[in-house]
Amino acid sequence: MVKDPAIGDVLVQRDDLAHRVQALGEEITRDYAGRTLLLVGVLKGAMFFLSDLMRRLEVPCEVDFMAVASYGSSTDSSGVVRILKDLDASIEGRDVLIVEDIVDSGLTLSYLLRTLKARDPASLEVCALLTKPERRKVNLPIRYTGFEIPNRFAIGYGLDYAERFRNLPYVAVLADGA
Repeated sequence: MVKDPAIGDVLVQRDDLAHRVQALGEEITRDYAGRTLLLVGVLKGAMFFLSDLMRRLEVPCEVDFMAVASYGSSTDSSGVVRILKDLDASIEGRDVLIVEDIVDSGLTLSYLLRTLKARDPASLEVCALLTKPERRKVNLPIRYTGFEIPNRFAIGYGLDYAERFRNLPYVAVLADGA
């Protein structure tokens, strides 16, 4: 276990992550049976979740990535979203599942949904590992959710604070004063 005073209470243990990702994989497999699914991972935070989820899917799937910025090195979203890396291929006519690490205010995801919907996919859904319902500023259709967490800054399992702590095998909170 990584020892660092900036790591606070654990919100989601490693085993709970594994079990929930397995369950999400089974649900997505049922829902997309007979179709080819394009997973769109939102970098960098979703990389661990996407990797684990994709290995649990039993439908043909492909993967592409987008990178967006709305935080910088702050713990609060700026509300301004910038695409840093766009998709490599067209999604027109494809079944697309956005794979997100966390939905906080919902502003970034709302922007992504509008942007991708305009590209005319056959279907467009969201799978988010974590959600913070009390922080939500916009109503969003999140079809698959891993865990609801309290309004604390989460780190680990891909989530970072100023690019640190992504490698934690669990989800914790950033300690007060970190």
